[in-house]
Amino acid sequence: MTLYSATITLILVMDPLGNIPLFLSVLNHVSPKKRQGIILRETSIAFMVLTLFLFFGQYILQGMHISEPALQIAGGIILFLIAIRMIFPHDTPEERSRQMLDPFIVPLAVPLIAGPSTLTMVMVLATQAPNEMPRWFAALIIAWLISTVILVFADALRKILGERGLIAIERLMGMILTTMAVQMSLSGFEQFLHR
Repeated sequence: MTLYSATITLILVMDPLGNIPLFLSVLNHVSPKKRQGIILRETSIAFMVLTLFLFFGQYILQGMHISEPALQIAGGIILFLIAIRMIFPHDTPEERSRQMLDPFIVPLAVPLIAGPSTLTMVMVLATQAPNEMPRWFAALIIAWLISTVILVFADALRKILGERGLIAIERLMGMILTTMAVQMSLSGFEQFLHR
């Protein structure tokens, strides 16, 4: 996987455009200036969690005796399920946000940004090519920066794109992520069969 494809995959999995309605709903009672500070704090926490899993996730997997093909297949399945939910959402952002009481770490940093699929993705990158860690870390930084900028300007983007525009973009991202998920699972099966 190249730096470009790793960055695009991480952005799609982080789903900053899909998270805009959730972030704005959770932080609805907060002033716009303070809201940006909270978003920066939460995205920074998510970045630290993702960095931890990027560099040390493989050791956790080794301790649990999980093979790389198993991780790739599982990662593909998780990404596929996330993509299906992006294309066919089960509930509205408003309904989901009502369940979110504490906007500190949970649910904004984890699991909205650093969710199971993103954590799995960074671990897959790390185990696929451990010698390319600088490339994966650069991809994580770029994807995180883009996601952070999108979320910081969430109010402006919602005004420009509208609710329908955000939903359309999220579903398009879901379609792209579906094909990436299938490819990841196929690569895992291929690797397993050639062992």
